[in-house]
Amino acid sequence: MTIRLRQICFVAEKLAPVVEDLTSIFGLEVCFVDEGVGVFGLENSLFPVGSNFFEVVAPTRDSTAAGRFLRRRNGDGGYMVICQCDSHETQQARRARAQELGVRVAWEQDIHGFQCMQLHPGDTGGAFFELDWDPKNEPEGHWEPAGGDGWDTARRTEVVSGYSAVELQSHDPQSMAQRWADIAGMPLRQDDQGRWSFSLENADVRFVEAADGRGDGLGGVDLVVTDVQGLLTRAEQRGCRVSDDQVEVCGVRFYLKDA
Repeated sequence: MTIRLRQICFVAEKLAPVVEDLTSIFGLEVCFVDEGVGVFGLENSLFPVGSNFFEVVAPTRDSTAAGRFLRRRNGDGGYMVICQCDSHETQQARRARAQELGVRVAWEQDIHGFQCMQLHPGDTGGAFFELDWDPKNEPEGHWEPAGGDGWDTARRTEVVSGYSAVELQSHDPQSMAQRWADIAGMPLRQDDQGRWSFSLENADVRFVEAADGRGDGLGGVDLVVTDVQGLLTRAEQRGCRVSDDQVEVCGVRFYLKDA
């Protein structure tokens, strides 16, 4: 059983400024716009990050789940941790485990055989935990949420070549970490800084104390960067530079790691 972190979704009040930050600072390019999210009162853009993806969604009308999330977290921020299971059996085993733990399925759908399952953030804590199964089973290729095939023509790695961790924050990070690890079926560990995490196939899911006044949420991403200085220069120009190894975009802390 393997689970891959395939997509990290952010939510913004307005889509265009975040798209501009991601393209200008990180050198990314939009590969897909999914008109299907309109049914949820959203618009979106997806960006290849190595063989995985960032997604940004923004509300287009009042009274959306994304809008309520923005109000609850006091602005832009992380929204979903979207994973690709290596088999339908793996996905269904995680569904059964979530049910045992009392975690609700917020939404699920079969899209041309692609099985999407979102677990409710009120039960997981911090963010939607999405566990999907793509019958083509290409961990670095076909991905239905990015339009299936063809997205790699927009892949740009001159500045950012990938990501290696997603960070969730909580006033009780150990309990949140245990809940997510139990759903994923992965062993939990603690590093020398006292941070709890577990490993997926290609990235870690890390849990830290909520210290920014915004409560539980998806607060950070470890970026693998090939041009740190260029990235920092552009982040400075756009008012997003925090330090020599951190920038903030869409209310999320991006920790810069050398490739």
